[in-house]
Amino acid sequence: MAASMQLIKLRPFRLHSTSVPKHHSRPLVIRCSATPKSYNITLLPGDGIGPEVISVAKNVLNLAGSLEGIEFKFKEMPMGGAALDLTGVPLPEETLTTAQQSDAVLLGAIGGYKWDNNEKHLKPETGLLQLREGLKVFANLRPASVLPQLVDASTLKKEVAEGVDLMVVRELTGGIYFGKPRGFGTNENGEEIGFNTEVYAAYEIDRIARIAFETARKRNGKLCSVDKANVLEASMFWRKRVIAIAAEYPDVELTHMYVDNAAMQLVRNPKQFDTIVTNNIFGDILSDEASMITGSIGMLPSASLGESGPGLFEPIHGSAPDIAGQDKANPLATILSAAMLLKYGLGEVKAAERIELAVLDTLNKGFRTGDIYSVGNKLVGCKEMGEEVLKSVDTKTHASV
Repeated sequence: MAASMQLIKLRPFRLHSTSVPKHHSRPLVIRCSATPKSYNITLLPGDGIGPEVISVAKNVLNLAGSLEGIEFKFKEMPMGGAALDLTGVPLPEETLTTAQQSDAVLLGAIGGYKWDNNEKHLKPETGLLQLREGLKVFANLRPASVLPQLVDASTLKKEVAEGVDLMVVRELTGGIYFGKPRGFGTNENGEEIGFNTEVYAAYEIDRIARIAFETARKRNGKLCSVDKANVLEASMFWRKRVIAIAAEYPDVELTHMYVDNAAMQLVRNPKQFDTIVTNNIFGDILSDEASMITGSIGMLPSASLGESGPGLFEPIHGSAPDIAGQDKANPLATILSAAMLLKYGLGEVKAAERIELAVLDTLNKGFRTGDIYSVGNKLVGCKEMGEEVLKSVDTKTHASV
């Protein structure tokens, strides 16, 4: 496989609707996106280090696009804590409308200590949930690959981390984060309680399962479905539906694992995994755990896709308020999220590969931000790392698909 695909082993795909009922189980249609040469991109810098890494990624996108004859029209909008300070809500209506009308959305990071004590509807994180819901994205793809240049940055032993290359496919808009009833109350003893509901409909499981099977098919043909079917009825149903969808993919090997065992196996023997599919809350936790195998959460991008409309692309790291404004942030996860935007959001594979190759080239030259630094390399800040990637984008030619 081409060197540029060391980072993300998945070909571009988009889901698109047909005239079937909303809850109907239907075959997944895969196609390459059309490739007009002008795109509207919504930028959501957000909070903390978000504006720093988005600024770098925007420059990289512009250069890679220009070298492939692509023009980008960017529109920057407030979201998260920044939007709260400006407008009083974490996701202004104008921001959501702009995002919905764009070709793709690139998000930096949201949240910070300043807003931690806000009521739930006024927390930055609520804006992110509203954005995902508004864009109707339900499939979150989070790659976790240990690059040869960074194997020593992993907290695991080299022989455990070396060669790890997995993809977590997380259901994004269902489960306990959105299930109802939810809230606060009192029990029969008069004690205060808080409660949430883990609930999934068949169509929600079926569509994420098909994404996962398609992903596994384009990788190494192995899919592990993670649940808690020995305890939770919602997980029992999850497993039942995944097994049913598996009949459509006889070429993909399906296994099942309880989430507590999966969490253990990810640090014990991560190379056993190729593609993992799981629900919203388990995926949230396991993908963060998998990210640390790679050496830094600052290296990992993600893509959130729906059946139509723009995708949402973002680094999986947080807003890191402790280092915000100090030029210490690692912009590579956001740059790689921009590459995913090109590949999966716009179908511009050549431009995406320019960026992927440039990141590898920059790492090969020994440039490191503090989170991935080791003795013998050159410590650089966010801006300088971006400048080095730009140099590599300008000089590297894309690999053939």
